Amino acid sequence: MSNRTLRVNELIQREISAILRQDYQSESVAITITEVRVAPDLRDARVFVSVVGEEAAQTARLRWLRAHARPIRQELGRRIVLKYMPRFEYLLDHSVERGTHLLKLLDEVAPAPDAALPPEET
Repeated sequence: MSNRTLRVNELIQREISAILRQDYQSESVAITITEVRVAPDLRDARVFVSVVGEEAAQTARLRWLRAHARPIRQELGRRIVLKYMPRFEYLLDHSVERGTHLLKLLDEVAPAPDAALPPEET
């Protein structure tokens, strides 16, 4: 991936997050933009989203985000000057959930750091 594409990815991620925070504050409370991957021709982009909550809440927030894709893209076009403003595909990012699950499993297997130390003698 080129350096320019990486910069565009980061810029779009930052600006979509800002748009959600500023314009859709109450509706986008549990939504976090975790990653953006723009195609090399800048025509399409995948926006990975993490949503806090149960699966039903995640599906509802993703549906809301897809319904508001056009106004978000228009506002992004006002903020960023690109030859082509990519079309966005919003996808759920489950990496945060997997990481949390993995940490829980590690906590179950590994003893707590304090348990590994012998008791102090006085």
